[in-house]
Amino acid sequence: MRRVLIVLILAVVAGCVASAQQITVAAAADLNYALTELAHQFERNTGHKVTLSFGASGNLFSQISNGAPIDLYFSADEEYPKNLVVAGIADGSSLKTYAVGHVVLWVPNGSLDPNKLQMDLLTQPAVKRIAIANPLHAPYGRAAMAAIEHYGLKDKVAGKLVFGENVSQAAQFVQSGNAQAGLIALSIAMAPAMQLAGKYWELPNNAYPEFRQAAVIMSSSKQKKVAAEFLDFVLSPGGAAVFQQFGLTPAAHP
Repeated sequence: MRRVLIVLILAVVAGCVASAQQITVAAAADLNYALTELAHQFERNTGHKVTLSFGASGNLFSQISNGAPIDLYFSADEEYPKNLVVAGIADGSSLKTYAVGHVVLWVPNGSLDPNKLQMDLLTQPAVKRIAIANPLHAPYGRAAMAAIEHYGLKDKVAGKLVFGENVSQAAQFVQSGNAQAGLIALSIAMAPAMQLAGKYWELPNNAYPEFRQAAVIMSSSKQKKVAAEFLDFVLSPGGAAVFQQFGLTPAAHP
């Protein structure tokens, strides 16, 4: 009887291991903290493994277009996922807008006051370098440039701009002191380490075009079911709460 019981237990364990699957998720750098937390929760709840790869949305788009083995893609805008659908690389029925992003002006502690000076802070002599994400392939970089133009500062600050490969790297530039100010994602500014290291002013929404952030499952994914489960989990009320915790506005869904 004991031997039979051991065999049954081993069979159950083997079945659980066999049912656990792994998905690879490519995600915009502004999701570094929020999506990492959601992936951990999903793994605890389901036993499935979520491997995350963060970067600039445009760079990830290029990698996926060139055949990178990705199951699910979270972009910082809607255009890259839509283009993947048009190209037949992604499943159009899975396309979902998950959040709206926001831009902040972030400076280290002991620096100028961004809430007092707002965008005029960028023109101060003490600000030698301004970090933003590369607008060529990062939606947050394009939003930062749009805000700079909105305030009529393009010519005044053009020589001060330094470009991070993505918005997370731009935040690292200013957090490390290699830049004195940064236009970065609110979702990164609200991370505990960033809140301890500096302060920020949130730009008004009319300072740059709204960018709705979307996700899509790849047509070639062999783990579509698990990818869909994770996307549904991200879109759930629990996922929305984590997004709000990190300054992302959850998208409304019917």
